[in-house]
Amino acid sequence: MKNELRPALVIFLLLTVITGLLYPGVVYVAGRLFFPQEAGGSIVERDGHAVGSRFFGQTFTSPKYFWSRPSATTPAYNGASSSGSNQAPTNPALIAAVKDRVAALRVADPANTHPVPVDLVTASASGLDPQISPAAAEYQVSRVARARSLDERRVRELVRKMTQGRTFGMLGEPRVNVLELNLALDALKK
Repeated sequence: MKNELRPALVIFLLLTVITGLLYPGVVYVAGRLFFPQEAGGSIVERDGHAVGSRFFGQTFTSPKYFWSRPSATTPAYNGASSSGSNQAPTNPALIAAVKDRVAALRVADPANTHPVPVDLVTASASGLDPQISPAAAEYQVSRVARARSLDERRVRELVRKMTQGRTFGMLGEPRVNVLELNLALDALKK
């Protein structure tokens, strides 16, 4: 029995050191060396204060800001409970939530009669999206420009500048980071 127990314990301790200490340590150091911004959570700072992350969405409710995609987490944009709603398109709860979100957008900008982009009324699979589609940003241009007393063309041009293309020119969809767009809007006034 002693002959069998000793090798098992040695292998157990060796694998614990390799997979529990060495490997995580190497990954941590490599992340900090080669990807310091990403490894640190991609925190966005303004005037020495953290205002958010490029990787996590936030709730914006003021008419002078672009609004994010709805979050499926509770509380909203909680990375610890990342998940989609898993509701089918025919689920009455999802249909009611979408109707409520469309109504809120219509109340916020009654003059806007354009179709509401789907990403403004449905949550993503993670529930944490920091980006919206260019169409969702365009839908909000009039409201934001009016609330800030800015020319719509100026706001539209800012949206165009802040729109990121497909990754490597072929992966994903064009997108606009809402936090960065709203910070750029705030900077326009300065």
